[in-house]
This record gives sequence, C-alpha cells and structure tokens, in this order.
Amino acid sequence: MGTVPRMFNGTVPPSAFTGVSTGPLRHFSFPCALIARMNTVKLPADIEVQAARAIAEDVGSGDLTASLIPEDRSARATVISRENAVLCGRPWFDAVFRQLDPTIRIVWQASDGNRVISGETLCELAGPARAILTGERTALNFLQTLSATATATREYVDAVAGTNARILDTRKTLPGLRLAQKYAVACGGGVNHRIGLFDAILVKENHIAAAGSLRAAVAHARDVAGQRLVEVEVETLEQLREALETDIDRVLLDNFSLDMLREAVAINRAHPGHVTLEASGNVSLQTLRPIAETGVDFISVGGLTKHVKAVDLSMRFALE
Repeated sequence: MGTVPRMFNGTVPPSAFTGVSTGPLRHFSFPCALIARMNTVKLPADIEVQAARAIAEDVGSGDLTASLIPEDRSARATVISRENAVLCGRPWFDAVFRQLDPTIRIVWQASDGNRVISGETLCELAGPARAILTGERTALNFLQTLSATATATREYVDAVAGTNARILDTRKTLPGLRLAQKYAVACGGGVNHRIGLFDAILVKENHIAAAGSLRAAVAHARDVAGQRLVEVEVETLEQLREALETDIDRVLLDNFSLDMLREAVAINRAHPGHVTLEASGNVSLQTLRPIAETGVDFISVGGLTKHVKAVDLSMRFALE
C-alpha cells in the first residue's frame, strides 16, 4: 500500500446531478459559508421527474376540489416558516408549480442553505388560483422534508465545530428521494458519502466472511472498484491493524468505545499508510462531540435522512 492513499472527494457520477439553472425567478445559489469548503454542490438531475411523480400521486385523474374555484380567478400566496430551520427544497417546490402552470410567479426571500427563523417569509407566489391550490401540498411536502434533513445536518455540523471531524450521510434515505436528501445534507453543511452501491465499496462483515478473510475481501474490492473509494468496516483494533496493511482508502470503526476510538486514531497516525477514519454506531447529539474529539475524520449519521421530522411551514392563500 502506498503512503498516499486514494482520496475520495465526495463527488458523484455526472449523470446523477446537474448544474442547470431553474430560471430567472427560480435561480439557485449557495451563500452558506459552510458549503464553500466542500466541492461545488449541484442539483440532482431528477428533480422534474420527482416533481411529476409526486403530482401524479396527489392529483391522479384531476383535482376535484379545484373546480370549486372559478377557472379565471388569480391568487397570491405566502409561505412562512413556523420554526427555526435551514431551508432546502426550492428547486423541487418550483418544479411542482412550473409543471402545473408555468405562469405562476415565485419570488424567494431565502436561498437553500440559509438559516430561517420562525415567522419568516420564505417566498411569495402569484398566478392562477386553481394551480396554486393544487400544488400547495406537494410543493410543501418537498420543502418541509428536505428542510428537515438540512436542519438536522446543520445541528450535527454545529455540534462538532472546532474539531477536524466532518458529518457524513448514509444510504439510509427515503425511497425515491436519495439524491434529494443527499443534496439537503450538503445544504446543511454535511458531506455526502457514497450515493449508492455503484460509486464506492464498503466491505462489511458478511463480505469478509464470504471472501474468507479481510485481506481477500479488500483485494477483490480493489480490483472491482479501480480508483473509486474502498472502505472496510472493522469491529476491533486488531482488525484495524490488519486493514491498514491492505489497499484501502478509509476504515469505518463500528461501535467503538471512546477509548478504542482514541487508540484507533493513534494506531492510524503511526502507520506509514494511514487512511481516513470514520466512526459509526450509537451516534447522537449527546455522544457526537466526544466522538469528534477523539480525532476521527468522519462521523456517519443515518438519522440525518431516516429520522425525518418535517419542518413546520405554512402557506397563506388569498384570492384576487
């Protein structure tokens, strides 16, 4: 193993994300200083597909209640946050209304990645009343869910401020919303781990058992992965020492005690082929800071994307 390990920069296949702007009224930017230290975050390429699927799920053959509103009526609406949060989901919100009626005008007062406070106006809409009412719930569902992930991520990132540890997401995402939630993690200041099973390899206990040994599993993984990230999960310090003698990029320290984490960091630093270390297991806001202070490079938190509590948002609507 060389002394300079392969580096994984958190990027994903170009087919997964795109940097295309969503239009003059829906322009997207990243003012958040935390994100500046990461690679440029791009929008997922499947936003329009996700929006279309969500609209179809809600509207089906047609919005029956929309007929209660005269077809020629216009309306204005305002979206307000009911709690402090980190905003995320503007492109999805915009896509919903763009698909329902492209004449709807949306003016945003906050950008994805911004902290917002309770009572703050996030955006204002104007256009055909029927279309605004039809899209309200679907658009808010995206905005509330993705803001929840961004808000939780920012809380974890803030908790490790001043240490070298960075917060990683996992594959424990809501089905069909992986790229959206990965994007939300980035908006909260976190770092994306692998997007799926195709862009990196994590060798775990079952893989090791099937291969016959940790060394054999890692060797095969490297052959398959090429220059992509190869990480191995270990449960003991002895396994860590064995892993450091293989051609890996990162070691995941699974459910290590704080004393074990500190020793693992020392072992890794003393090794000529040292790699990056990721801590995982039993991570909460209460345990996070002590884990970060052991010197690990990454802390992965599945709860960022699976323990989602939607941010409380409200849309106020008025006919014209």
